[in-house]
Amino acid sequence: MTKIDEIAQGVLAGDRRKTARAITIIENKLTEAQRLIGSIFPHTGKAFIIGITGPGGSGKSTLIEKIIREYRQRGKTVGVIAVDPTSPFTGGAFLGDRIRMQDLSTDQGVFIRSMATRNYPGGIARATKDAVKILDASGKDVVIVETVGAGQSEVDIIKVAQTIVVLFAPGLGDEIQAIKAGIMEIGDIFVVNKADRENADKATMDIQAMLQLNNKEKKWKSPVLKTIALTGEGVPELIDEIEKHKFFLEKEIERKRSREKAEAELVEAIREKVASSIIVELKREGTLEEFLQKILEKKMDPDSIAEKLLHKKFGKPVQKR
Repeated sequence: MTKIDEIAQGVLAGDRRKTARAITIIENKLTEAQRLIGSIFPHTGKAFIIGITGPGGSGKSTLIEKIIREYRQRGKTVGVIAVDPTSPFTGGAFLGDRIRMQDLSTDQGVFIRSMATRNYPGGIARATKDAVKILDASGKDVVIVETVGAGQSEVDIIKVAQTIVVLFAPGLGDEIQAIKAGIMEIGDIFVVNKADRENADKATMDIQAMLQLNNKEKKWKSPVLKTIALTGEGVPELIDEIEKHKFFLEKEIERKRSREKAEAELVEAIREKVASSIIVELKREGTLEEFLQKILEKKMDPDSIAEKLLHKKFGKPVQKR
């Protein structure tokens, strides 16, 4: 049995140390990562994936801690991937493991891991998606993905999560930011956190007014809830709504959404493999510098070079999507 096989078996057995090691492997893009994911992939698809997104300062981490506790009281095991900005010095997660969640780390039914965005557009790196698969295969009933809270990048969470909870807080100018970010379109459930603050009712009404335009043609009517994460007020009601949405997906559109998600993952994997293959080939032939120089000297543009390389690799013009 190889080391990767041993780690994969440990993941499937729910071994916390092996699960942590598996995530480290896929984070570091080691050559074993692909084989590891290939080994566990047949055992995925059982966990329910929840995305928690929203502007910075809205209280995502505090709310997630209360969500974990509520799910544990309901007998569910929980995995958390907290996506943080990338440190410019180490390349790792800038904020590190969530301090507010640390006292949950001794609970064997909870697994929490911070991961860096690796400057990936959308904040959801390929490694994050693979980490979700690992927690899924390890037997977690629920996997929560918390995003960095970086505005327009938040929409990428739709490629990972089945239910997306969008979080706001009164007084942050969230309504305008939400419209700009486009996250009003991707949210399944909206939450006004810190509801004990002034203007919480106004924020709730403003969000409901904006949602009326989006909800008209949707079968699922996105609810707007109020919570106070510090005390846990409103969290049981939030979990109830998440469970309702889960039931809705199972009955209505999960097959369609799953297919779209699978297609997005396949397209991304092909894109990465092709790009990596071409770069390796250019380095081996010693022509990478030559093409870079042509760009610097304005003799050729990057798109034209890419088209030329793809034509060379596939022997025919590549159809653009």
